[in-house]
Amino acid sequence: SEAVWLAAVKLEWETGEYDRARVLLQRARERAPTGRVYMKSALLERELKEFDTALEFIEEGIGKFPKYEKLYMMGGQICGDDLKQEQRARDFFQRGLKICSSCEVLWILASTLEERYTSVVKARSIFDLSRLKNPKNPELWVQAIRLERRSKNEKLAVTLMAKAIQECPNSGLLRAEAIISAPRTEQKSKCAEAIKRCPDDPVVITAVATLFATERKYEKARKWLERSVALNPDIGDSWARFYAFELAYGTVEQQDGVKNRCIQADPKHGSVWCSISKDMDNRKKSVEEILKLVAQRIGAKF
Repeated sequence: SEAVWLAAVKLEWETGEYDRARVLLQRARERAPTGRVYMKSALLERELKEFDTALEFIEEGIGKFPKYEKLYMMGGQICGDDLKQEQRARDFFQRGLKICSSCEVLWILASTLEERYTSVVKARSIFDLSRLKNPKNPELWVQAIRLERRSKNEKLAVTLMAKAIQECPNSGLLRAEAIISAPRTEQKSKCAEAIKRCPDDPVVITAVATLFATERKYEKARKWLERSVALNPDIGDSWARFYAFELAYGTVEQQDGVKNRCIQADPKHGSVWCSISKDMDNRKKSVEEILKLVAQRIGAKF
């Protein structure tokens, strides 16, 4: 089965036996082909800087498994990030979106490409279309709001946030973003509203904890951060915020406590966590190393 083949591949890959990993992947493609097997085949070649071979596997995989969205993502990333071939990257994302229009990551990648190579206007239009095709999607709203903030279009960001909250009133992701981005005078009221709407959302709880830290209410902040990681230990961003907080205000024992619990939890989610852990330069890094990088990026305060 796919899982057995890929477990064997992982073993060889992680010990640097790349040729053996290649042989196993070839057998997997012959005997148990899946989109994931093709994606892993391409990923190995990408790691070894064999970009043309990686793209061949991606095209072959798309031919057999056209609905496997990660193949389009990786194809676009290889062309855009590694080869700096903007048009080829755009083609991969567009092909993917024709078939997988509900895949929010593809929309985000397509918009990021335009923001980098073309213009904010083009990047914005991709997010506009993404929301038409996927109404009530908080992630797409948040990404569109962040695009405007990066571009210093604060007025438009505020307008989008109001529309987003109207469309997805119970989204913890949006409520947390509203707290983080609000002027200091409005943060408390945004917190109260968020807690009322999403009392057990770890993203909201982390945002509230961060507000306490900003106000120097450190014990309260620690209590809320503790609650956040207890609610969902799989969100790496929460652990990183907690760790950054302890680095700033805690003892060495408290820092080590959070770090060791994070290593044990082995989180796999969180937007900053994923962007750092999935970076090709960080693929071989341990949970502890990723935690430190994410904590550095996130910080202990807004």
